[in-house]
Amino acid sequence: MMKIALGSDHGGYQLKENLKEYLKELNVEYIDFGCENEKSVDYPDIGFKVAIEVKSGKCDRGILICGTGIGMSVVANKVKGIRAALCHNEFTARYSREHNDANILVLGGRVIGSGLAKEIVKVWLNTEFSQEERHINRLNKIKQEEDKIYK
Repeated sequence: MMKIALGSDHGGYQLKENLKEYLKELNVEYIDFGCENEKSVDYPDIGFKVAIEVKSGKCDRGILICGTGIGMSVVANKVKGIRAALCHNEFTARYSREHNDANILVLGGRVIGSGLAKEIVKVWLNTEFSQEERHINRLNKIKQEEDKIYK
């Protein structure tokens, strides 16, 4: 069973709570790394927790939500080995997995509604990496540069 690391800041709190119910419906296990309400928090605190949990292998993938999704994308992609993709529709969700093997989905809680977010999550969870040589080569290039930068 896939395990998801889940987190949001105050701008993504309501969407995160909606998605928790949806993940239960899909029988997807998750760990909620916060936040606990709509009181203002600093998104890096939660974004790094989720990214590190995915990097460690304790969770298979992650979902992060903030107001626009931009802040959480920036934070998660600072962690070596994380490929966080900000998605606004099913098309970007599908290709983030097929072509980029994204291991964290990022959503904008103030950008998309709950219904669309559920469709994005469903597509993202059910799409596998294509394993085509061109995509593997591109991901290997990213890994090589990460290895140089993060010695």
